[in-house]
Parts: sequence; structure tokens; C-alpha cells
Amino acid sequence: MVIQTNWYVLTGGPCSGKSQTLEYLAYLGYFTFPEVARVLINMELAKGKKIKEIREDEKEFQNKVLPMKIKLENRLDPKQTIFFDRGLPDSIAYLKKENLNVDKVIRESKKRKYKKVFFLEQFPLKVKEDYARTENKQTAEIISKLIFEAYTNLGYKLIRVPVMKTIEAKAKFILDKL
Repeated sequence: MVIQTNWYVLTGGPCSGKSQTLEYLAYLGYFTFPEVARVLINMELAKGKKIKEIREDEKEFQNKVLPMKIKLENRLDPKQTIFFDRGLPDSIAYLKKENLNVDKVIRESKKRKYKKVFFLEQFPLKVKEDYARTENKQTAEIISKLIFEAYTNLGYKLIRVPVMKTIEAKAKFILDKL
């Protein structure tokens, strides 16, 4: 049985404005969840680890992120309106990029259906590095393509969010499509 949710996902490759858009939606009063991978990175940084140390074994990193995502989704009310920075199927892309097995995440992704998935287009300039982002522009483009394929293969019709000058414009575009 597939659980229909009232959950919305903001997804796309690195440096597409997901996190900032989600923060703005939270500012507007919407219930949001940050990217689970960033939550894990922040927890590990708080223990004194360096980003290189946290991300040096991508298989290990993804094998920590995936159970956190599954646990989170299992605990949430599917009727509640929630915006996520990345959904469970994003893990398919990250695992595929590393040639890792995606069977578990596909099975888990089929248990719930997001109400809508918004695919934020990447900024055309170089990927902006921050404390948690380790991808270069080429890797970001690969991840973006794999994310789009992952959701499409699961039957989602992604709503493309074009590059816009402001976060407010992106948020308005998304809210107009609810």
C-alpha cells in the first residue's frame, strides 16, 4: 500500500537554491525539513571532524544518510503539509553516482508518494562552495541528471523551477503551483 502524503520536495543538483528557498518558506510560516545530509554533516562537525574526513568514504556517508531519511519519513504525519530539502529518492542519485546498490532506497521510496516534487534548475555559473558542499560543477551536473531520472523513474512528474533572480521569486513560483 502506497501512502499518499501532503509533502512537497525541493530537489535538484547542488547549488540550485534549495536550502535558501526552503529557509524562506520556513520564514513564511511553512513547516520545513532541512537536507538530512547537511544535518549529519553538522552533527559530525560538532564532534570535531573535518568535512574531508566526513565525506572521504562516500559509501559510508550515504549509508548513514539513508537510514536517517527513512526514520524521519516514518515518523512524520503524511497529512501534514511539509516541505523537504531533498526527498528519499535523492539518495538513489547519490548511490548511483558511486555505483552502489539502490534496491533498498527504491523499495522505501515506493512506500510513500510526495504530493509534488519541485526540481530547481542549477545556476549556470560555477558551483558555490560552502562548508558542506564537496561537489564541483561537473559532479553537480551529473548528480542533477541522476536526481531527475530517479524521480521520473518512480513516476513523478517534476515541476521545473527555473533560475530566478531572488529566493522570493522562487518561493512564489513554487507556492503558485501547490
